[in-house]
Amino acid sequence: MLRSLHIQNYALIDTIDVVFPDNLAIITGETGAGKSILLGGLFLILGQRADTDLVTDKAKKCIVEGTFTSSLPAVKDLLMQNELDTGDEIIIRREVSPEGKSRAFINDTPVTLAQLKELTSRLIDIHSQHQTLALNESEFQMSVADAYARHGALLDEYRKNYYRYKEVCKNLDELTVQEQESARERDYLEYQAKELEEAGLKGGEERTIEAELELLTHAEQIKTTLLASSDILAGGENNTLALLQEVRNKIKAVAGYNKQLAEIAQRLESSIIEIKDIAAEAEGLEEKIHHDSGKAAELTARLETIYGLAHKHHVNTAEELLAVCQTVTGRLKSISSLGEKLARMGREKELLEEAVRKMAGKLNAGRKKIVPALEKDIQDDLAELGMPHAQFKIVLSPSGEFTPSGTDQISFLFSANKGMALREVEKVASGGELSRLMLVIKSRIAKLTELPTIIFDEIDTGVSGQIAGKVAELVLRISASIQVIMITHLPQIASRGNTHFLVYKEEKKNKTLTCLRRLSPDERVEEIARMISMGKPGASALNTAAELLHKK
Repeated sequence: MLRSLHIQNYALIDTIDVVFPDNLAIITGETGAGKSILLGGLFLILGQRADTDLVTDKAKKCIVEGTFTSSLPAVKDLLMQNELDTGDEIIIRREVSPEGKSRAFINDTPVTLAQLKELTSRLIDIHSQHQTLALNESEFQMSVADAYARHGALLDEYRKNYYRYKEVCKNLDELTVQEQESARERDYLEYQAKELEEAGLKGGEERTIEAELELLTHAEQIKTTLLASSDILAGGENNTLALLQEVRNKIKAVAGYNKQLAEIAQRLESSIIEIKDIAAEAEGLEEKIHHDSGKAAELTARLETIYGLAHKHHVNTAEELLAVCQTVTGRLKSISSLGEKLARMGREKELLEEAVRKMAGKLNAGRKKIVPALEKDIQDDLAELGMPHAQFKIVLSPSGEFTPSGTDQISFLFSANKGMALREVEKVASGGELSRLMLVIKSRIAKLTELPTIIFDEIDTGVSGQIAGKVAELVLRISASIQVIMITHLPQIASRGNTHFLVYKEEKKNKTLTCLRRLSPDERVEEIARMISMGKPGASALNTAAELLHKK
């Protein structure tokens, strides 16, 4: 429940601090005093969008902080899922800077507005007179039936499967289109893969071929050069080898006279050996090289194949062509696996559809089962609120398709007066009748949804006299099990509160401010008397106010 509320620098509010009781708290004030501003501040910590125009003092932030307590398992589970502190006390804070930057915190941990809304929806419900329009909405009507049927866990499981079912159906449709488009692509990819595979490519192959082709192209020139070189080195008259041997012999003859001459002779010996090796290698290489025009043509054709494929696939080398081949092969495998994916997804769709259908059936059965009791409870409560001839009927019909709430359509039919036909709520109910109908519905489902706090914002609009007293009794009964904060303009209801707060305006430092204070017993008499007399109360109004408070 809402333990305390702090609002700072919001609209006409400078600073307000209020501690709420755990039963029935009443808030009253003259029209225009700022009751809606107070609620506006509270809406900020419930995740409503921030309006920077409401940050009054542009030199500092607007801060709204609420302290809640809850031991509900659903609340603790939600805190754990979001990795937030899970104590019984929950502090929610919203800050809005003058520049419009908004930040939200739960137990001092920054959170998103989506997280904020999800949590506070389990902590508090604010219902204003304008929300009676929700009576006409099928989503609200279905939520009432489901709350009465205690469908919380079943509905959560159904929706989990429903949204997965919708996702699978969407993916299946996309995959079917993809498979149809891929069938046209498959033929071309298979042609590419065959062409690349038949080419028998090897990494770096083009470089090897180019080197071999270079050799074949210049074979005659190379052979002539090698023969001439071999002859100069060792074959012809006065060849290099013979001359070196002659020099070696002469140096060797005098080497005994000088150590350096011996070293020169040794070096000449090494050179002679090296020249012999070079001459032999040149001769051997010359014998191996042959001009083969057929082989050259074959290599040229192979090179043209490689570079033709490279140009076609916008690459440069055989290695890159092998990578292209892998990509094409992988794409073909992916296309061939689409059929398997379609089959698997089709089976998943069938299983999900069956599960969703079964759960929708259980939801339908549960709703049908509680309809008579819910209709009777609502009619009984309306009778207590001065509508003895009111009729309330719930019509369930098949929707013909799966929806987030099952396969049911729902409609609330209502008749406020005897002899009037049942029709849709908005077509037959006045403002006061709508207020009373919404009040009894809220009172019935508040306990079932385990919502710890409910705020009624002038939901008693259109109600007066004896009926106002009946409404007060109903609100008092609700507050016996959950916290109720009620903003009201009716003295009969205000007098039933356990605690009474007054919203008022006052001038401070040439500024008009909205303020809030808890009333003492004597001040309560004066405020209720003012509500009775619609102005400055006289003795009679004061006596009546005292009597109303005494009846409580």
